[in-house]
Amino acid sequence: MSDDSPLEFPCSFPLKVMGHNRPTFEQYVVEIVRTHAGSPAIAHVTTRPSRNARYLAVTVTFTATSRAQLDDIYRALSVSEQVLFLL
Repeated sequence: MSDDSPLEFPCSFPLKVMGHNRPTFEQYVVEIVRTHAGSPAIAHVTTRPSRNARYLAVTVTFTATSRAQLDDIYRALSVSEQVLFLL
């Protein structure tokens, strides 16, 4: 894997994850990020429901330490049936 990333690590990284608006979705996303980045790395978590409240966007801003770490987080979230979209 090449580290030809335009990002300079460590850096603050906002990750937006969309899924169905369920009571545990926010916690689920935060736990996956925490598994790969650690609790101290998470700086901020915000949520925003869709207009009809059917979906929920969770933005987790954390300190990313490497491209491999970001890849691991994206992989873990993308295989989840709860996650509909990642940015």
